[in-house]
Amino acid sequence: MKVVIIGAGGHGQVVADILFHMWTKGRDLELMGFLDDMPERIGTSVLGLKVLGPVEQLDDIGHEAIIVAMDDNRARLEMARRLHDEPMINAIHPSAVLAPDVSIKPGGVVCAGAVVNPGTTVERGAIVNTGATVDHNSTLCEYSHVGPGVNLGDGVHVGTGALVGLGASVIPQVRLGDWSVVGAGAVVTRDVPEKETWVGVPARKLS
Repeated sequence: MKVVIIGAGGHGQVVADILFHMWTKGRDLELMGFLDDMPERIGTSVLGLKVLGPVEQLDDIGHEAIIVAMDDNRARLEMARRLHDEPMINAIHPSAVLAPDVSIKPGGVVCAGAVVNPGTTVERGAIVNTGATVDHNSTLCEYSHVGPGVNLGDGVHVGTGALVGLGASVIPQVRLGDWSVVGAGAVVTRDVPEKETWVGVPARKLS
């Protein structure tokens, strides 16, 4: 399968690395390169893959699927909407541990060392980053991001576009609202309303 990676920033590099590891484990993948709308990136190489041009050139590149690999949740969502007719794959690092019934929707990313337990759903474009743990029966809604080293208890709901920062912990059954932000190292013990930023131990709304 010929794949183009959309976005050559930090997360794009992580996704490319995951796809390389998937290929080494026997997945039928041919990485065609990156597309990125930042002019300074065009013509450079990332992990040996060329940044071929802006996203508008996608139709000029022979491909069978894409993955949108942009760091910012909202930018990732907007790009996926822009390219909604394109077949999209997901990226799951071979070292990740997924229960057999975990559902990873197209465009989802599960990074190295992550653990995702039974009954959990990772929706389109959502990210489970390096070494994060997601306990059973949790939901990561579209284009959310669970950062490196995060620990989610069972039954946690991470809303659309929500960001859980590096090393944060969320106790069981908590709901994080759409487009909310949990700061790095925070411990969340109650529901976080949509579009709010919570930080600290225990986490409180950032004033």
